[in-house]
Amino acid sequence: MGDPLDSREAQAEAVVERLQTEYPDSTISLRYSNRLELLIAVVLSAQCTDERVNQVTADLFETYQTPEDYANATQEELADAIYGITFHNNKGGYLQGIGERIVADHDGEVPDTMSALTDLPGVGRKTANVVLQHGHDVVEGIVVDTHVQRLSRRLGLTEEERPEAIEQDLLPVVPEAHWQEFTHLLIDHGRAVCDARNPECSACVLEDVCPSSKLDAEVDLASGEEW
Repeated sequence: MGDPLDSREAQAEAVVERLQTEYPDSTISLRYSNRLELLIAVVLSAQCTDERVNQVTADLFETYQTPEDYANATQEELADAIYGITFHNNKGGYLQGIGERIVADHDGEVPDTMSALTDLPGVGRKTANVVLQHGHDVVEGIVVDTHVQRLSRRLGLTEEERPEAIEQDLLPVVPEAHWQEFTHLLIDHGRAVCDARNPECSACVLEDVCPSSKLDAEVDLASGEEW
């Protein structure tokens, strides 16, 4: 079993340093050219792969370019336009509602506060954090997606289970200067090495400090289940 460092702070610092070396170009993988496209793409990415979202938005963003375009479309039209995205019917309604709210309440501009963003349909704290960080250069939290949720537990950085609780538990542990980068590093590592079902622990740069290493640990701390 890997030996985690003496404190969560030291563990987090080691994770960031090693993954920075492993993934020097780590960044968001969604494709967008403005704040509205970023917001739409992140909403669509919930429970859907970024790769699939990028395929769908390539055409979507050609047709729907302004908040008014989304507001004036029907939910059915938008659902058809994003067919292939998980829960496309529900998300079609979100896109229409987002367009309406941005036009009515924000003068056609994507808002730049957590409270205003999370008031939009289909936008939770995770989505709002991404839009703030990459659309407005405002970093006030850590985006906790499924990869961050899994790896932060697996690495012994938190014992919390819900994304919101995990974020609050990580904020004092991960240096603020690395809050944004931390998410992308864990996403890259989760995709490349530390997947949910069969992590490649023998190829992992964090194996020696990972208390979940299946090379000799009995339990995956991410799930609480035996390997």
